Amino acid sequence: MISNERPSPFGNRSYRDHHNHHHHPPKPQVVEDTLKSDKIQIERKTFLFSLRENPRGRFLRITEDVGGRRDTIIIPAPGLEDFKKIIDEMARISTETPGKA
Repeated sequence: MISNERPSPFGNRSYRDHHNHHHHPPKPQVVEDTLKSDKIQIERKTFLFSLRENPRGRFLRITEDVGGRRDTIIIPAPGLEDFKKIIDEMARISTETPGKA
């Protein structure tokens, strides 16, 4: 028998089984309206942009999809101008010829 084939002293509990003992009620679904959505493909990545609104306000959801694996960030609408300024600056610098160190 290979050492990693021994039965676990903790039994065959899965992560889900272990954490479902508390039986929390499901969170209520928050209604979100999509105001505008768009997507772009950059190399192997697809970026989905969705401007949405819910009772708490408007926000931009940016989802990166790489081969089915998704990561999402959410920017509240009041921060979009500052976010855009930083993105514009990063884009400008990325096109400049690097300086010699």
